[in-house]
Amino acid sequence: MTFEFAFSIRAIDGAARLGAIATPRGVIRTPAFMPVGTAATVKAMHPEAVRALGADVVLSNTYHLMLSPGAERIAALGGLHRFMNWPHPILTDSGGFQVMSLAKLRKISEKGVTFQSHIDGSRHELTPERSMEIQRLLGSDIQMQFDECVRLPCAYEQAERAMRLSLRWAERSKAAFGEQPGRAIFGIVQGGAEKALRVGSAEALVDIGFDGYAIGGLAVGEPQAVMLETIETVAPLLPADRPRYLMGVGTPDDLLQSLRRGVDMFDCVMPTRAGRHGMVFTRRGRMNLRNARFADDPRPIDPLSSSRMARDYSRAYWRHLVKSGEILAMMGLTEINLAYYQDLMAGARRAIGVGRLDAYIDAITRNWAEGEAQLR
Repeated sequence: MTFEFAFSIRAIDGAARLGAIATPRGVIRTPAFMPVGTAATVKAMHPEAVRALGADVVLSNTYHLMLSPGAERIAALGGLHRFMNWPHPILTDSGGFQVMSLAKLRKISEKGVTFQSHIDGSRHELTPERSMEIQRLLGSDIQMQFDECVRLPCAYEQAERAMRLSLRWAERSKAAFGEQPGRAIFGIVQGGAEKALRVGSAEALVDIGFDGYAIGGLAVGEPQAVMLETIETVAPLLPADRPRYLMGVGTPDDLLQSLRRGVDMFDCVMPTRAGRHGMVFTRRGRMNLRNARFADDPRPIDPLSSSRMARDYSRAYWRHLVKSGEILAMMGLTEINLAYYQDLMAGARRAIGVGRLDAYIDAITRNWAEGEAQLR
């Protein structure tokens, strides 16, 4: 077991990389999908079950945990790993995206952001220094710089202002991170959909120097083609010996198309949120179990899934639970989706290792198309 943070590449297939991130709390196999445990829990899942599905790392969020139960309280209780009974690596977001999307009456200045809590209206201030302090108190293994994220589409001037402010906050975030042996800080490339801004952001962040680099500000309303073009612009500018993390993305196809362009890490609420609302991702495409066509369907959701929930119970049964509002539906379908995402990443890692990623992706997408055509 290493006591340092390190990234190694074991195979390359085109731009895709098979690698491993070593941390004192364990190895993260890449490409990796990180289940989202926003408030110190992956919704509807036991931590042991999340691990059993193949997750090496989960994500939690600075904004939510600072509001409840509070970073100082979690630190006093032994840190986030002990608090949520997850002894493996944890990445914490900086809170910038949630301030944009959730907070009330926010005001952005050079210093940081003042805002009202979406929970009770209480007033708070979040600065690069406070964001890093919270992440240090939580004890997360990978900590993200504080940044400003804008919704797309937006004006060039708005994207440029947010990008340059994020760069200044990146310098302050790194200074506030200080020395934390075994832990890492990632910078976040911003710039909206503007190629020149993305290039400038990436080059400036590399000059500052981070342990890893994220591409932020995507999956916020832009078409997939814009997201992929942004990745193609940014990824070659980032150091090859550091992990690359695409934040908040996305669908299974988003993941496959992005990892083939050199992305190593992903997170998204999609598999857990969809599961709670009756949607499952499978080898044969997506199934909306609220659809009446499944009411008399005795087949399992996916007989080859790594999840017993997908193999051992009928589609008719899951539809019944969804329509009845049963808690088991949320739990079971969330597990099925997370299992699918982890299976997808495991398959991609194997394919990259033998130089067959394109063939793997082609087979996956054919299965999706054939399966969904049968449901029309």
